[in-house]
Amino acid sequence: MNLQKRKELVEVALGKREADTVLKNGSLINVFSGEIYKANIYIYDKYIANVVECNLDTITLGKNIIDIDGKFVSPGFIDSHVHVESSHLTPVNFARAILPKGTTTIIADPHEIANVLGVDGVTYMIENSKDVPMNQYYLIPSCVPSVVGLENAGAEFDDIEIEKMLDLPRILGLGEVMDFVGVINQSDRMTKIVETAIKKGMFVQGHAPELIGNELSAYICGGPISCHETRDGRQAPDKIRKGMYVDARESSISKNISSIIENIKHMKSPRNLTLCTDDREPRDILEVGHINDCVRVAVKAGLDPIEAIRATTLNTAQEYKLDKIGAIAPGYFADIVVLDNLVDFNVLKTFWQGKLIAKNDNLVVEINSPKLDIEYLNSVYVGELSESDFKIKSPIQNGEIEIEVLSYLTKERSITDRKTMLVKAKDGFIDISENSNLNFVAIVNRHNLNNNIALAVVENFYLKEGGVGTTYSHDSHNLTIVFNKPNEALAITKKIKELGGGIVTSENGEITGILPFPIAGMLSDQPAEILAKEISQMNTILRKMGIESASPITRPSTLALIVIPNAKMSDLGLIDVKEQKVINLFK
Repeated sequence: MNLQKRKELVEVALGKREADTVLKNGSLINVFSGEIYKANIYIYDKYIANVVECNLDTITLGKNIIDIDGKFVSPGFIDSHVHVESSHLTPVNFARAILPKGTTTIIADPHEIANVLGVDGVTYMIENSKDVPMNQYYLIPSCVPSVVGLENAGAEFDDIEIEKMLDLPRILGLGEVMDFVGVINQSDRMTKIVETAIKKGMFVQGHAPELIGNELSAYICGGPISCHETRDGRQAPDKIRKGMYVDARESSISKNISSIIENIKHMKSPRNLTLCTDDREPRDILEVGHINDCVRVAVKAGLDPIEAIRATTLNTAQEYKLDKIGAIAPGYFADIVVLDNLVDFNVLKTFWQGKLIAKNDNLVVEINSPKLDIEYLNSVYVGELSESDFKIKSPIQNGEIEIEVLSYLTKERSITDRKTMLVKAKDGFIDISENSNLNFVAIVNRHNLNNNIALAVVENFYLKEGGVGTTYSHDSHNLTIVFNKPNEALAITKKIKELGGGIVTSENGEITGILPFPIAGMLSDQPAEILAKEISQMNTILRKMGIESASPITRPSTLALIVIPNAKMSDLGLIDVKEQKVINLFK
């Protein structure tokens, strides 16, 4: 804010200059004092000039007077950790979906698209979002690939490249440092990357699944100061007591807020608690909500409503050192949400920088979508394959043999472990046709770097029939296919290559479902309303095939998430996450 603007705000505050807009008779949620009281809010240009209790206000000068009629007035919501790519929407279409839900600021980590398109992917997200009427801040991905030497992605970021990208517009710091093993063991690569951000005085976002005690302390000492991977709420007190920001998550597949609140509600107003969505599908955003839904869940779990609002506004702004947002106070940006009540948290109006953006769940402004060259690039590079490429060769011709298998612990969670099982060998190949709990999995490198295809067996994936393949596959976003027959995997590969990415299902070699993601193999060019229907149709197909997850389209991608315990899969083979090594399939 320049000197002239400050002078004008002073005049508005004193009643010597007319405000542009006055929000009258609102029940103000004051995140500084923890109070709720009737107040009038004076907006001038992008800023709040004054906030006055209704019984003290004798001025009420404004060009545009909006009577809030006692409804609750909150600062605009801030999502402390999100991957826009997980919605499969472009940043513009993402803004169109979440603004009516009251989210006026997001801190996004574009590491999904960076793992496919490198620096070009990061700049695409920034360019596509530059004119949206909200704050879309970004973090530079720290782990591209997630763990060097354990997978091949479409790019590789080192500390030199990251240092350059930290100077891009709207960059707040370093994205989630997923290689927690590298940080704790002080690997040269991760130490240099984290130090690059710290030297610039920028934020370092963490990722600490299952870390407790000494290992957690070591990770924090290594530089990261936040974590959205608190899947078990019993781990939240240790993190909060040690000063780490707990970004409590409520995504489409990982719902952790209730467990976290249950385990910290004895604490008195922790300032390092925030709420985030991480990965949320369009239908959930449109029908259930965005950060307003996180607030709703937190309050239902026992968090005081003012504390829940604070966790999505002031706490998050202070976490990222964002100046003059996160509260309704003089000199702050006029990012404001009007709520119907403090139980459902339905959003009636959304203001961003003083302008009414959305009303009654609908946008009231036009948001233009730029056309960028990268949107027309086919990022799926796969050579000519045959059915034999999807068969696991056995060391013996026929009989029983021990094999390492990936095993899901539950139908919902993404945690997988490794176990040894006896399976059949038939005609020189692994045969699992008699075990309904097993499926084949293939990771096919699609990044024009090599022709790697890794094959394994997965237990409790619950794919009763057919096959499913996806190019949205955390974090390398290689082509992940779960299947029962080789002809299904081959048909899926051919169709996904033709589409330029997406999710495809097959049965007996015939295509049964298609969900295109033409932009980087992970984003659709469709608005949320259309994409939500397309995803719903694919989820219905997958549920009929046996996948009962809350987000069936996301289930295959969790196989390749090699930074989540305990065993996963990459284009190099089975991975032991904690030991950070490739596992031989056969004993």
